[in-house]
Amino acid sequence: MTDTVRLLPIDAATYVRHPLHAPDRDWPETNCYVDLWIEVLHALGHDPVAGLAFTLGAGFDGDQWEFFKYPAEDVWALYGIQVREINVWRSIEEHIGLHLALGHLLTVEVDSWFLPDTAGVSYQLDHQKTTIVPQHLDTVGRRLGYFHNAGYYELEGDDYAGALRLDGAGLAPYMELVSLERQVRRSATDLRERALGLTRGHLERRPERNPVDAMAARVATDLPWLLEHPDRFHGYAFGSLRQCGAWASTAAAFVRWLDDATVRSAADELDAISSLAKTAQFKLARVLAGRTVDVAEQLSTMAAHWHGAMTTLAERYGN
Repeated sequence: MTDTVRLLPIDAATYVRHPLHAPDRDWPETNCYVDLWIEVLHALGHDPVAGLAFTLGAGFDGDQWEFFKYPAEDVWALYGIQVREINVWRSIEEHIGLHLALGHLLTVEVDSWFLPDTAGVSYQLDHQKTTIVPQHLDTVGRRLGYFHNAGYYELEGDDYAGALRLDGAGLAPYMELVSLERQVRRSATDLRERALGLTRGHLERRPERNPVDAMAARVATDLPWLLEHPDRFHGYAFGSLRQCGAWASTAAAFVRWLDDATVRSAADELDAISSLAKTAQFKLARVLAGRTVDVAEQLSTMAAHWHGAMTTLAERYGN
């Protein structure tokens, strides 16, 4: 393994995020895995919006809004990038260095305690599992350049040692190989046709029951508990209203990318869900002050928008 290896000629100080992570969006970040892949695909020169058809099949699982993410088969179909789990038997540092030298990327589970880009949230405050994709490794200078959440960052020193578990402590992390050997830049026509095929497939997986209605019922049931446990608010909000809103905003971006006038109204309906989810989350935050909360009106309207969006999309692209 060489002392220093870098896959892409990018720098954390000058890196420009994808527009999906613009600060003026309702939800500049969605979840760590989707955000990570948006930036990885963007940095590799691909259009990450073309791969967002999977959002159309997401829903509520009875406890939380689905943690939607790019399926490996979609990434392969659109970009020729293969993603698969690897057996972690070397040190994390060795695996990263070896695969970068081979022209591969890796997704690596790490503790956000050691990620400076999470300052004020979890950096040296809280131990939370998250996923990064390193693309620059300097074993002598102990520096790491990595994609995480909505951007590209660097860490060094003690953070390097902690993130890569140089002490060998703990269980081996989950890691995926991101093979770029067969990646392809498709024509706009080819990319669109493939994305439309994925759209039809994911629409078939959409929930049979309105998932916003299901989430509304869950929230109504949970409110007395949440009032007694306001310290659980942030985790609860992330798994419900925040994830639903971020999902809707992301799905709207994909529907607009389809550039099909017959489904433009579906994008507007999804944007409405995104905005209402943000309002509902602000209202729900009142539990932190011990106040009674009622988000039924927002959730009811969101459910109507979900029905409208999915009806429009299914009429156009359903089987």
